[in-house]
Amino acid sequence: MKEETGLAQFCFLRFGTQDLYFLKKLLNLKGDDGFRMNQILVGLWYIMGLWPLVYAMLLLPTGTSKTPAWPFVVLSFFGGVYALLPYFALWNPPSPPVSETELRQWPLNVLESKVTAGVTLVAGLGIILYSVVGNAGDWTEFYQYFRESKFIHVTSLDFCLLSAFAPFWVYNDMTTRKWFDKGSWLLPVSVIPFLGPSLYLLLRPAVSETIAPKDTASSDPNQ
Repeated sequence: MKEETGLAQFCFLRFGTQDLYFLKKLLNLKGDDGFRMNQILVGLWYIMGLWPLVYAMLLLPTGTSKTPAWPFVVLSFFGGVYALLPYFALWNPPSPPVSETELRQWPLNVLESKVTAGVTLVAGLGIILYSVVGNAGDWTEFYQYFRESKFIHVTSLDFCLLSAFAPFWVYNDMTTRKWFDKGSWLLPVSVIPFLGPSLYLLLRPAVSETIAPKDTASSDPNQ
């Protein structure tokens, strides 16, 4: 109870009573009080939980640099694009080589998996369809919330910035995997918020198929 009270006081000071109410509803900290949550807002909340996973698959391993990417990716699950912006500013290509052994270990084996990419795409498509097919008045209501609620305003900007940066990281990942000639058609598709980058992640080749792994550098060339 003390932790919840502390969270409530922080959110009240940072955003306000309306934002605190929305946050409690989205976190299921408030029971059924008869209020119907805006479906677009609910969809936005859940899609923001998937965006960091998309960026994790884009930045690890092909978007890394001398500055490790994983701390920023982990923080992005809580801070969204605002946690990734410092890494974007510090990023300095080219990415260091990744060995085949590293690709078989966690978390790269999960982030490179077609299953992970497929589940992410399907989940995102379901959330977007849920939001779009909602009540016709939801868009008008959401626009009003966007103007009045700091929480919804900041979250919406977060979504827009993540969508805007995604094509660049798709291009970086594509060129690092030496797949630009075959996959360049996916670059304009990647401008479609969330779905474009997710589709690319499902179709891209594995790093081990396009880049010579470091493990084989010392192997016998006659074999």
